[in-house]
Amino acid sequence: MHPIIPRMAATLAALVALAAPRDAAAQVTIAFVCSAQEEYCRELVTAYERTGAAKVAMVRKSTGEVFAQVKAEAGNPKIDLWWGGTGDPHLQAALEGLTEVYRSPVLPQLHDWAQKQAERSGYRTVGVYAGALGIVYNSELLPKRGIGGIKCWADLLDPKLKGEVQVADPNSSGTAYTMLATLVQIMGEDKAFDYMKKLHLNVNQYTKSGGAPVRAAALGETTAGIVFMSDALNTILTKAPIKSVAPCEGTGYEVGSMSLIKGAKNPEAAKKFYDWLLAPEAQAIGISVKSYQVPAHKTVSLPPDIAPLVDAKLIDYDFGKFGAPAERTRLLARWDKEVKAAPK
Repeated sequence: MHPIIPRMAATLAALVALAAPRDAAAQVTIAFVCSAQEEYCRELVTAYERTGAAKVAMVRKSTGEVFAQVKAEAGNPKIDLWWGGTGDPHLQAALEGLTEVYRSPVLPQLHDWAQKQAERSGYRTVGVYAGALGIVYNSELLPKRGIGGIKCWADLLDPKLKGEVQVADPNSSGTAYTMLATLVQIMGEDKAFDYMKKLHLNVNQYTKSGGAPVRAAALGETTAGIVFMSDALNTILTKAPIKSVAPCEGTGYEVGSMSLIKGAKNPEAAKKFYDWLLAPEAQAIGISVKSYQVPAHKTVSLPPDIAPLVDAKLIDYDFGKFGAPAERTRLLARWDKEVKAAPK
């Protein structure tokens, strides 16, 4: 055998060994469930895959659906990373030990509300964006119902809006659970449930997704809806006949969150993706795709369009109490029994 052949073989083996870790990392596919708008979710995946760090298999589901899946799959999870959607289900998953403790090196660079979300969960989740809850209405349909305007929660009880209000189901939608918890904090529990029973008479549909009422109002399928104002703003900027308001009595807000699932198949790859999702490059993507929540990273600049969301009259929302599993379960059970099941 020629003496150069063994040396060539050894060199080739060394190169293969050096390349293997990188190739293995590139071949990892992160199972990513996203609870934000579809376009936002897909752009996050596209941008991260361009880095070459890993492949990402993304599914879009509402927060209630994801929490139910994470709970059902405890011990054998199919999800590596859960991103977006209201923080309450993320907190509930944290309290039930369904998510992993992780302190990202990016954490100190985030706004206080994002860091507090991490602290209250024992660092099992973190805030990624924030947005205020509001009321949206079709400005062309409202006068046809004989209504001058909507400014407050109380205005949605107008009998002229019978069958003309749309809101999501709080069992599947983080938006709607935020509404439920907000009303309880503003009015007190019994009065809030009295309010929701009266509102039930005006509701035409409890949708699965929290953003659906915006689309329905823009299409003229409903006159009014309850949504996050950031969801409404994107539609408003398309020149649709839509207006949104932060209710005069005050309103709650979401801290969209992110969690690593306990026992996930690809924990190290998921942590790298997690860190990237908190960094300025990823945090700015929401604005670029016209998803107008306030980003968690301090360095991301806000366009003027977001100012009304920041100026909303926000309540001192108790994330700890209303994100607790027992409280959430109790309130949802009462809503199912007293509101959704009520006759019209």
